[in-house]
Amino acid sequence: MQTLALRLAPGDDLRASVVAALVASGHQAGFVLQGIGSLNLAQLRYAGAPQPDELRGDLEILSLAGSISADGAHLHMSVSDAQGRVLGGHVCAGCIVRTTAELLLALLPGRRFTRELDARTGYPELKIG
Repeated sequence: MQTLALRLAPGDDLRASVVAALVASGHQAGFVLQGIGSLNLAQLRYAGAPQPDELRGDLEILSLAGSISADGAHLHMSVSDAQGRVLGGHVCAGCIVRTTAELLLALLPGRRFTRELDARTGYPELKIG
C-alpha cells in the first residue's frame, strides 16, 4: 500500500477530484482513508433514497471514506452545517469545495477495482481484481 496526501482547492468537485487523483497516480485501486475540509454545496444520497439531497451553505466535512476506481468511487461523508447539525450519506457528483479539502488516499499497487451493475442491488458495485 502507498499513500497519497491530497489537498483540493476552492471550487473543486470532491468526487471527481478523488477519481482524477487515482487515475493520475497510475493506480487502479484505492481507498479514501479520511477527509476533512469544507463545502459550499453537498449532494448526499441518504439510505434508501433514489436521488441525492442538495445541501447549500457553509458545511464542514467531518469524515469522508470509501473506495476508488478509475470508473468511479463509492464514498460516504458526514457534514455539519453552521448550526452544528450533522447529516451523512453517499457522496454524489457536485460536492463543491468551499475553502479546502484535505484527504489521505491509500493506493493499492497491483490491484484493480472496477464497478459492475449488480442485479441484486440495482447499483454498480465493487469488483476486486
